[in-house]
Amino acid sequence: MLKGHDGAQVDIIDRLPTPFGLVRSGVAPDHPETKIVVNQFSRVAANGRCSFFGNVTLGRDISLSELRKTYHAVVLAYGAESDRSLGIPGEDLKGIHSAREFVWWYNGHPDMCDFCPDLKNTESAVVLGQGNVALDVARILLRCKAELATTDITDYALDALRGSTIRKVYLVGRRGPVQAACTAKELREILGLKNVRICIKAADLVTTPADEEEMRNSRIQRRVYELLSKTAHGGNNYNGQKELHFVFFRKPIRFIPAENGSTVGAVQLEKTVLKGDEVTGKQVAAGTGEFEDLKCGSCAKFKRKSPEQRIRDCDSRKRPVCGRMVKERTNWDCCNKSPLC
Repeated sequence: MLKGHDGAQVDIIDRLPTPFGLVRSGVAPDHPETKIVVNQFSRVAANGRCSFFGNVTLGRDISLSELRKTYHAVVLAYGAESDRSLGIPGEDLKGIHSAREFVWWYNGHPDMCDFCPDLKNTESAVVLGQGNVALDVARILLRCKAELATTDITDYALDALRGSTIRKVYLVGRRGPVQAACTAKELREILGLKNVRICIKAADLVTTPADEEEMRNSRIQRRVYELLSKTAHGGNNYNGQKELHFVFFRKPIRFIPAENGSTVGAVQLEKTVLKGDEVTGKQVAAGTGEFEDLKCGSCAKFKRKSPEQRIRDCDSRKRPVCGRMVKERTNWDCCNKSPLC
């Protein structure tokens, strides 16, 4: 907006005292090359026509109607911060954490300053999900602590990780290696961790004609599969310290409590098979009725987050929509080209 309109004045409002959102709280501390984008953001913020107002919460300190009366246009770009439940029994047991909690914890987000995951009373952790953020969490748990000490990870997170007894991390996905939601870059990094044995079952790497079609249509999926296959068949250096297990074709059914009844002791998984969805044409996971328990003392769950209920607008499901831009003078929704409710 500053580039396109010489007379524009842009005010950035944030509930946190600091700007730049996910660059601060979402990017893993061992990815400094990604955080460099802060320099570009800082140059934009230094523009005389740009102002930052921190510690201001939409819906509490100021309302959307007040903003719309003050500005010609309002962009709702606050993202999604609420965790969605998996909707399975035992989800409230101690030791089960969301991706947001864990990532915000090691990145120093003020909302997680009192968050204390127990990493000392178990040898295994389960990460439900195989996307980039899931790989981030697994990598932070397994990475050499001397390497983490050179990053901007919080001191309290580093101290907790130094005292961690976790030696095995299980990355659990509902579908197969072809459908893993990570990128080749992120996968390559975690497969190259020092002193970590990578465990992948050969049977999980068997592909179907539908898998082959997916890989023909997606270079990313093909590269991810090739990396997993190469690692599984090529072996890797291992000194007996830590293990990373890729668990495919499994979906969580319930969390099983430990003997004390209050903390998680295992995750019950249902074996799945892939079936074509008639509507989307994609392969989806379908349960087989076969179950197995995976023991763990800590679990990180990954499910798409929900927007905060800070405002009401005309989303078809009656949910607030982030990233929407509203022109006050015409009450016009610039994203959907329709009047705002």
